[in-house]
Order: sequence, then C-alpha cells, then structure tokens
Amino acid sequence: MLEPDPKVVRELLTRYAELRIAQAERELPATARELADVSYTLCVMTATTSVHDAVAKADSLLLAKGRTTRETRPVDADGENGLSLAV
Repeated sequence: MLEPDPKVVRELLTRYAELRIAQAERELPATARELADVSYTLCVMTATTSVHDAVAKADSLLLAKGRTTRETRPVDADGENGLSLAV
C-alpha cells in the first residue's frame, strides 16, 4: 500500500478539526459539505471506512513518521536536534 505524504495528511487533519469546530459553532450547509469532503478524503488516504478510524490511522502515521525523522536527524553537541520549539 502506498503511504500518503505526511504533509498532506497533517493539512487534512488540521482542516478536519477546523471544520468540526466551525460546524459546532454554527451549522452551515457549505461547511457540512466541505467537512464531508475532507472526511471522505481522509478515509481514502488511510484506506479506512469511517472518519474516526481515518483520524486514528492518520495520527499513527504522523507519529511513526515523526519518530523516523527524529531518529535519522543528527544531534548537535549541545544535545539539540535542530527542531524548533514552535509547533
């Protein structure tokens, strides 16, 4: 199975969260449609059938990619790995 680009997955998760918040604050048909589109895309990218499973799998994918990146990134003499504190 092909793995989705972590950057795209992160963007979709962010958009999904934004839309869930917007829909909770004020239900709008346009927001509901976009939320359905983002949910569907997350499901397709993660090969799942429910958005709950898609979000969990996307989170796992990002965590695994984060560990791989940190493990391969060199550590400076002062123990830092060059990561910014800003998230």
